[in-house]
Amino acid sequence: MTEAIVGFLTGIIASMGLGGGFVLMIWLTLFAGVQQKTAQGINLVFFLPIALLSLIMHIKGGLVNKTLVKKYIFGGIAGAILGTLASQIVAGELLRKLYAIFLLAIGIRELICVDRKQNNGSKT
Repeated sequence: MTEAIVGFLTGIIASMGLGGGFVLMIWLTLFAGVQQKTAQGINLVFFLPIALLSLIMHIKGGLVNKTLVKKYIFGGIAGAILGTLASQIVAGELLRKLYAIFLLAIGIRELICVDRKQNNGSKT
């Protein structure tokens, strides 16, 4: 039952673009005892149908900037390939530590940095 609740919450968070993979990764590695690399694979399989459904809904809602997609898609694909290859080389424990550092850095950035759009909007 707990797994169904975690999956449901992860799906909701992921479909809103808020990092549902983060929730699933933390759950799998810390509470379910799944190895980091296995959790990453599960996260990717979980992400694909949610991302497809969310993409369709966002396109229908006019929320996808196709110009930006064209600019970033090839770099994103190349990064995904390189990241996948690198994850096969890096030891599981080091990968876990690198992921933790990444999460901390993003969290600190979110706490410290002010959104430029909000900041510019409040000056007028």
